[in-house]
Amino acid sequence: MPDFDLVVIGAGAAGLSTTALSAALGLRIALIERAEMGGDCLNWGCVPSKALLAAAHAAAAARHAGRFGVRVSEPEIDWPAVRAHVRGAIARIAPTDSEARFRGMGVEVIRASAHFTAPDEIEARGRRLTFRRCVIAAGSSAVVPDIPGLGPVPWLTNETIFDLEEKPEHLLILGGGPIGLEMAQAHARLGCRVTVIEAGRIAGRDDPELAEGLRRVLVREGVTLLEGARLASVEPDRPGLTAVLEDGTRIAGSHLLLAVGRAPRLKGLDLQAGNIEATPRGIATDEGLRSLSNRRVWAVGDIADPRGIGPRAFTHVASQHAGVLARRMLFRLPARVDYAALPRVTYTGPELAQVGMTEAEALEAGLDPRPYRFPLPETDRAVAEGIEDGLVKLVVNPKGRLLGAGVLGPHAGEMAGVFGLMIGRKLPLSALAGLVLPYPTLAEAAKRAAGDFYAPKFLSTFSKRLVGLLWRLP
Repeated sequence: MPDFDLVVIGAGAAGLSTTALSAALGLRIALIERAEMGGDCLNWGCVPSKALLAAAHAAAAARHAGRFGVRVSEPEIDWPAVRAHVRGAIARIAPTDSEARFRGMGVEVIRASAHFTAPDEIEARGRRLTFRRCVIAAGSSAVVPDIPGLGPVPWLTNETIFDLEEKPEHLLILGGGPIGLEMAQAHARLGCRVTVIEAGRIAGRDDPELAEGLRRVLVREGVTLLEGARLASVEPDRPGLTAVLEDGTRIAGSHLLLAVGRAPRLKGLDLQAGNIEATPRGIATDEGLRSLSNRRVWAVGDIADPRGIGPRAFTHVASQHAGVLARRMLFRLPARVDYAALPRVTYTGPELAQVGMTEAEALEAGLDPRPYRFPLPETDRAVAEGIEDGLVKLVVNPKGRLLGAGVLGPHAGEMAGVFGLMIGRKLPLSALAGLVLPYPTLAEAAKRAAGDFYAPKFLSTFSKRLVGLLWRLP
């Protein structure tokens, strides 16, 4: 008999969700974690970044309160208090992910590194554990690019930026994706100079129309955006560094944040000993997250690469993966990963949310997409709240099926669930167009955009003649 029914490597969002589900069903489980319980999301990702953004958004709200007739002086940023708020948010959520909680479920928690010694055996803290099934949930880490001069220059990633004891004077950010843009706006609103260096365009995976709206806001708030700019090298420069671009431009900064992407944590697992196939993109699995080369092993979260489509580094994907495992691994039911309705959100102010395909992706797939837009500022709620930026854009096929949706606006992520439900359940666009919403809400923009799909038929000459005939009936 193996030592454990299930061994889980990694106590981040994916590993904890999988462990909790499996423990509730009575399996003998060992959970192995070498760093902090809760992984990236709790300690260095979602939670601290959103806590920092909350402080930044509060500062921005104070600066703009005058337009509502509320006079507030320029907010004073108490950096130690901001840091205390961030740490407090982590501390309040930590018990949910704690070692004590999982030990209370009957899980054996081992705080150590782990590596495979055989296809059905793992070694951790000098102890060899045999298993019936193993789930690898080791997550991902920030990519550190090979930049000349980077060695002698202190640099930051999402794992270290929240530890800064003093507010950065001039934060240089390499990368204009979600992490880079969130940290850019957060620090700018908290009184720092910020420069973003991006080789392509900011928010490169998102719809260009929505990205343009976010670009205007960031520039208006003082963030310097250098798009189409490549970093050639960095040099130490008291008290910080100088970034040298390929065109020779030199930019002096106090701190450098690397936000160019993430890579799966494969190193040290000794996957070859476990007969586990992997590429630099992650552990190769089928659509049900089972290893292609070792049927005892499964992979979830940032480290999983189902059918070569690449990892999706989101906490909500970790939860989705845990659900697939519950059906496939625990109950032997058919289940597979489906990213067609996967939402992603950049939590700036305004937020940028994207669900499903962008217009460009739908065009590339040959789906003949039709875009329908409605500006958020034209909703009554936006008028009442003085919202000047925002857009809802729906991507629809000729038959009225939603292929994708994007929103730029306050709390745009809150709308994403409706679009995800429609795409995932293949609901017709009429479901959104006919939805009764409370008045006034910003979501009215989504309904109005959906209604535009039906407007030509509803207001056609035929419809007008038909109503004229029906009106004559008693």
